Amino acid sequence: MVFSTIQILKMIIVLFGQPHSGKSTLANKIDAHNIDGDKLRELFANKDYSKEGRIKNLNRASDIAHYINSTGESVVLSLVYPYKEARDYLNSLTKDVKWIYLFYNGERGREANHVKDFEYPYLEENSLQIDTSANNIEQSLIKINSYVG
Repeated sequence: MVFSTIQILKMIIVLFGQPHSGKSTLANKIDAHNIDGDKLRELFANKDYSKEGRIKNLNRASDIAHYINSTGESVVLSLVYPYKEARDYLNSLTKDVKWIYLFYNGERGREANHVKDFEYPYLEENSLQIDTSANNIEQSLIKINSYVG
């Protein structure tokens, strides 16, 4: 079975992980409103990469996603979401959230941009984890489709 795009029901899918883990690549294959972290920062001219600045940006993305989702539309968020506090904020807005943590082994060239105090979701419920160094785009989409299906 080959997926060119995934169609999802009314929900918010969050693709999160360190930079260059495949968030935007996979988000572009999902048939939903896409809120991309890099584009959101450009739109709002947010250059604050402190923990507080990141949480403000993530909460803004969560609010926008919640609004779009409340109109009956599906949303995919592709942001780093390094802090449990920000993930909990989105979960407090709606229960229609599916969390997908993307990670990779090796180097892809953006490791200098990694969030040093990233709070990894190892024990968080309601999440899928995909190693994008071991799963290509097609394999990752199959896993996502099974998880959100």
